[in-house]
Amino acid sequence: MRGKQQLNLFSFTMIVVGLVIGMGIFRTAATSAKDAINPSVYFIAWLLGGFVAFCGALTYAEIGSRYPVTGGYYKIFSVAYHPSIAFAINCIILISNAASLSGVALIGSGYIVKLLPGNHWNDVDKAIISAIAIVVFYGINLMGLRMSAKAQNILMLIKIGMIVLLIVALFFPVMQPAAVQQANDVTTNMSWIQSLGISLIAVSFTYGGYQQTINFGNEINEPAKNMPRGIFMGIAIIIILYLLVNYSYYKIIGFHQMKQETEIAYVLIHNVFGVRGAEIFSFFLFVGVLSYVNALLLSNPRVMYAMSDEGSLPKIFGKQSSNNQVLTVSLTVFTAMCIIILLFAQTFEKILNFTIFLDSFGMVGSSATIFILRRKTKHLDNTGIYKMKLYPLLPIIFIAAYVFVCVSIIIRTPLTALVGVLVLAAFIILYFIFHKKQHDSRTLTP
Repeated sequence: MRGKQQLNLFSFTMIVVGLVIGMGIFRTAATSAKDAINPSVYFIAWLLGGFVAFCGALTYAEIGSRYPVTGGYYKIFSVAYHPSIAFAINCIILISNAASLSGVALIGSGYIVKLLPGNHWNDVDKAIISAIAIVVFYGINLMGLRMSAKAQNILMLIKIGMIVLLIVALFFPVMQPAAVQQANDVTTNMSWIQSLGISLIAVSFTYGGYQQTINFGNEINEPAKNMPRGIFMGIAIIIILYLLVNYSYYKIIGFHQMKQETEIAYVLIHNVFGVRGAEIFSFFLFVGVLSYVNALLLSNPRVMYAMSDEGSLPKIFGKQSSNNQVLTVSLTVFTAMCIIILLFAQTFEKILNFTIFLDSFGMVGSSATIFILRRKTKHLDNTGIYKMKLYPLLPIIFIAAYVFVCVSIIIRTPLTALVGVLVLAAFIILYFIFHKKQHDSRTLTP
């Protein structure tokens, strides 16, 4: 692979930016503000989230350099721990992805109902709209539709364009300032550190994606030099964009009003560009959400297929349609997971806590493999691979940050945390049951 390195510094930097920037910034800012006792907590959470993402991206980059295989994020658990841990973590990552899809679909439904203001849309209505959108794209995928790279590039341009528009709004006069509502603020009884921890939950969701740098460690020109530079520049661009967007929210909407909103980007555009501008913005954001839904419905069944192919899941998950090679069973199961999570949780905040709690297991477990891989792959030192500086401080900071977020979720929503722990334990048990049956069947076969 090292002879085929193609990614230069600019390309890798853009990959880092593309991996992280998603649809969360159009919703999570409101959730983060609601959980912050004051603006200092709010902005520190976003700065800290960026720094944690930087530490994590460098950690995963070295893991990828030391263990350069396709799908490295999913395979390092087997190498560093036990296959049962790999199976359980891979399964909860699939559930987390399903929850993430459901959460983003709820973001989209919240904005699309702004185009239909005549009715009062509650959480159940938004959940139903999101479920319909997921089912529609399930049907499209059953017909064998594939999203092209061109469509994904257009989606990226739309997302960047909407983020730039939110920032540019700072330089326009505010047509209709939002009325400040003095509502009961549940954060006033929190300590500063507790408020920071809860505010970081939404921030962590928005900064997610950098862990996929693990898959590029051996495909970059001069990785020892370009890997840290690309990650530093990519994360710096993301932090600057996110801080500017959040400052725009803060300046145009106001911190106390931000706490009362959900579709916060709609409010900003409405205040600056009027109703028509906000409606156009909402339409394009919904299009972006639908593309994200389609992309996850395309990718995650393939993960289930790979797990089936290597024996981690039953062979039925690898079943394909004879007409168009669609992974019918995996696609149906993943879609059902999305619908169940969506209808069970109904609100973005509940899905957010569940998603980040599950992600915390994967983040802590996968990043901790750097300590094991450093010992097992000492022979790769000084061979041109990427080797982070300030080791082991950076991975320790990253792990500590996710433990902090995880504890914050346990304190705030203990039931969500309990469900997450039970799900992890159930998958470990299922692994041993499934492999015992496989072993018994092989023993009985003459």
